[in-house]
Amino acid sequence: MRRELGFGLGSLRRRPLVALLAWSVPEALPAALYGVAIARAVDSGFLAGRPVVGLAWLGGLLLAAGVSAIGSRQVYRRLGDLVEPFRDELVRRVVGGALRHAVAGRPDGGAVARLTRQVELVRDTYAGLIVVLRGFVVTVAGVVAGLLSIAPVMAALMLPPFVLGLVAFVLTLGMAAARQRAAVLADERLAGAAGAVLTGTRDVVARGAEEHAAALVAGPVAEQANAERALARVAALRALCFAVGGWLPLVVLLAAGPWLVRHGLTAGALMGGLTYVLFGLQPALRTLISGLGGSGLRFVVTLGRILDASTPPPVPARRATAPTRYELTLRGVTFAYGPHAEPVLHDLYLDVPAGDHLAIVGPSGIGKSTLAGLLCGLLRPDAGSVRLGGVPVADLSPDRLATLRVLIPQEAYVFAGTVWDNLTYLHPTATAAQVDAALTAIGAGPLVTALGGCHADLPPADLSAGERQLIALVRAYLSPAPLVILDEATCHLDPTAERRAEEAFAARPGTVIVIAHRVSSALRARHVLVLDGTHAMAGDHPTLLAASPLYRDLLGHWTVPTHPTAPRTGLVVP
Repeated sequence: MRRELGFGLGSLRRRPLVALLAWSVPEALPAALYGVAIARAVDSGFLAGRPVVGLAWLGGLLLAAGVSAIGSRQVYRRLGDLVEPFRDELVRRVVGGALRHAVAGRPDGGAVARLTRQVELVRDTYAGLIVVLRGFVVTVAGVVAGLLSIAPVMAALMLPPFVLGLVAFVLTLGMAAARQRAAVLADERLAGAAGAVLTGTRDVVARGAEEHAAALVAGPVAEQANAERALARVAALRALCFAVGGWLPLVVLLAAGPWLVRHGLTAGALMGGLTYVLFGLQPALRTLISGLGGSGLRFVVTLGRILDASTPPPVPARRATAPTRYELTLRGVTFAYGPHAEPVLHDLYLDVPAGDHLAIVGPSGIGKSTLAGLLCGLLRPDAGSVRLGGVPVADLSPDRLATLRVLIPQEAYVFAGTVWDNLTYLHPTATAAQVDAALTAIGAGPLVTALGGCHADLPPADLSAGERQLIALVRAYLSPAPLVILDEATCHLDPTAERRAEEAFAARPGTVIVIAHRVSSALRARHVLVLDGTHAMAGDHPTLLAASPLYRDLLGHWTVPTHPTAPRTGLVVP
């Protein structure tokens, strides 16, 4: 709980907080003047036979309420200056945590729920807590000032029991947060156990296993019931705290009334003291207990879950030795998207020599992009190993991997900035001559000229998908990485532009792996890997034509029928 509260307090911005507190001063006027105005209206007005004076004091309360309304309006206008930066920080933590988990090979399935529902819940409760705490402080400060101005002896009598009830409530918060968290976890475990039993209801009934099924959920049910009873006991403690802090000051004042009158306290002063208790201390304490005991606990529990999930996962030990050669080897690689899903790749063996030009082909959805992710280290195999130069890719840090391989996906990424910044992102020290050579090799020179040159601003939204691919291809070509993987990175280019780009990468030093979009990519490659969902076959073009029916079938779908009247069935081979 201390961590969550510390995070919330640490997110407060100084200037908005000062402005909010400053506007809280006029809002405190009614709390400070209620009792004083009642006392003066009774003693100096109505009891003294001057009703006009009494009404004037009551009218002063209306004026104070108007000033307070102005202060309240300004307070709520500045509340967003405190709450929105807090929400932004939470969003950054959730997104950063999800990315770190993904890089570590443990995708975070709950990140979307935290980014939407849980972050908004914490944001709203955070705003509510600021309002409740500020209102409590303002009211109590006003009441104390008013009591001291009427009769300090009343403050000495009423404030100790109020403080006692407040301190007792604060001491219950840690226990309440722990029990609220336990109740949430117990509810989740009960939902999981009940869901598993209900899913197998037919089998349970068919085998007469009702008693066994009931036993499976009995423990979670009892745990959840105990957690709810523990929460109920905390609620009873909160009621007791309110009785001490809210009602005991009233009882003390009434009991001491005769003694106070004998020592010169007026009837108006007593009524003013009662007003401060009934319309100041009691509502403030009730609101505080309700706010912190309800939304405050939700804030602590939900924020705790967000912070726990955003904690960086433990980083596996990394080998210090970096590869000095760049062949790729896969041994028994199996990968599935989830523990109960069918493997996308199963027991795959593959050797890609350094400097090779490999095309990967297969039907849509067969696992080609998944294989690209495994080769790049973006995904971790469930079984087997992926090695680059004899070093497991999983043992290389993300920073080191970024210098060894570059992946261009189907939807190329271009960011707002200059053309030069986009082209040299992976090679910041590239010279103008190197950039010009890359533009010429890829065939992106005319595009850069049309954009206004290398130092012109690049508006990503104004580029077509093909133009974004050309920018990304030049970026990858300039990269010093010895391994380039093009995952349908030329699918938005025409066949001529695609051929020029792939031939440029083939002539570039290093290894290039192409997830083929057109058959021409496979025909230009030195080797081809065919994926069919159950088996994989690698070889050159003539070998696969003879040995792989799927490869022959893919070539048939990718080419144009020779019959002059037959309909076109696919893409034209350049």
